[in-house]
Amino acid sequence: MTKISIKETQNPTIVKFEFPDFITKNKSYEFKNIDEASESQLAQQLFYLPFVKTVFISGNFIAIERYNIVQWNDVQEAVAEQIEEFVSKGGIIINESTVEIKKLPITIYAESTPNPAVLKFVANKVLTSKTAEFKNIDEAFPSALAKELFKFSFVKEIFMDENYISITKYNSTDWQEISNEIRTFIKEYIENGNEIINESLLVTVPKNEKQTISNFDSLDTTSQQIINILEEYVKPAVQADGGNILFDSYDESEKRVKVVLQGACSGCPSSTFTLKNGIENMLKDMLNDEAIKVEAMNA
Repeated sequence: MTKISIKETQNPTIVKFEFPDFITKNKSYEFKNIDEASESQLAQQLFYLPFVKTVFISGNFIAIERYNIVQWNDVQEAVAEQIEEFVSKGGIIINESTVEIKKLPITIYAESTPNPAVLKFVANKVLTSKTAEFKNIDEAFPSALAKELFKFSFVKEIFMDENYISITKYNSTDWQEISNEIRTFIKEYIENGNEIINESLLVTVPKNEKQTISNFDSLDTTSQQIINILEEYVKPAVQADGGNILFDSYDESEKRVKVVLQGACSGCPSSTFTLKNGIENMLKDMLNDEAIKVEAMNA
């Protein structure tokens, strides 16, 4: 039987149910009700659950937005079991050959970050289930949208996560001159049904693997504690600012924690202060070790 993984998102009303394999061919679908979901037997079945508000199908996951009549902790296991049972019986998740691609209204708004060189463009839909960072157009081959954005001469770097894109600009241009142009471009690009990102082409970075379940158990206890602290207390805050933080390594002899900063956090003038006065102090306190030092790999 296909095993479904349950993943929380930044939006407490939305939970992702991830498959071990891809279930769509680089297209994303959004259904607001049972009538819209006529080409997805599974989505129709899910809409019989009274708390299901929206169903998203993309890449290797199904994301469900709930109404506030329930909490996900009370129902998510049952939903995962229902999806697993549907697939095990040979149910068709989505019939892509007959789906009519509709031009969906997309909302994009710009949000400032602590890094003056970075602006966060937030969408009202899921863009990707995996974080992706591109330093130049050559690295952006998994994302057709990122490649198009790099054609703007003022775009320096791009970071994508869930429902937003953080763009780093060159200092030669002011955001007030270009933010509306970028916002409009992203909105129209997505509304026209263009591919955003092919997650199967994303290259797995070795430092990211250290946080996967398969490698987590092989790490020393302190490294595991550090990862848990970063995931629970630090990552939500930096993601809200348009960035990301990854555990790289912990040196027991030097008491040195190395982390990788991405998106708005990479190169941010305030990142050194955040590391020393925020993350480092938090680790010292929670690990009860005043010798702990935190170092960013690319701050």
